[in-house]
Amino acid sequence: MKKLAFLTLLALAFAISSCGNGTPTNTTTTSTTGNWLAQLTGGTGSASQLNFVTGFSVTGANGTNEPLDITGFGFINDGACFASGKDNENLTGSATITTSSTGQVTGTMTYTVLSITPAGNTLSMTGNLTGTSNGTTTTVGTLSNGIVQGTWTLTGGAGDASCANQQGNFLMCQSPVNGLCPVPVN
Repeated sequence: MKKLAFLTLLALAFAISSCGNGTPTNTTTTSTTGNWLAQLTGGTGSASQLNFVTGFSVTGANGTNEPLDITGFGFINDGACFASGKDNENLTGSATITTSSTGQVTGTMTYTVLSITPAGNTLSMTGNLTGTSNGTTTTVGTLSNGIVQGTWTLTGGAGDASCANQQGNFLMCQSPVNGLCPVPVN
């Protein structure tokens, strides 16, 4: 009887220890790559001219926060807050992507631009990500119609006093139409 009880407890311990490990089989993974347009509103002076284009890729399983692999960046209309030219900014970002069983994508994204010249100005953006995915539980989907809406802040003040303590809203889109982001449907 002791052997049977021991074997039963051992089987139960094995079953419990395997719970919660690994990625669930019903998880849809979505990726995106390519260029995105960011349109910022608000701010005054040089801080009101910070629209940019960026290229990045990211792949995320449901709910995981993944870093952006930023492959390109350029301000559309430079101002005194950030110098134009290659390697004048440090760029970081991340995205959390969740894909529903019907292909609807939701999540969050952060994007930060730290100025090297002039030193110390930081543009920080945080927003909500939406779009659609063609992924399934057995294939990695591709994000389409991706839009991020959120808020931005600019701190620092180097180069121009208007580069400090500014804030506003932004719209970032994966598929600009005629150089503009489409108006999101709520």
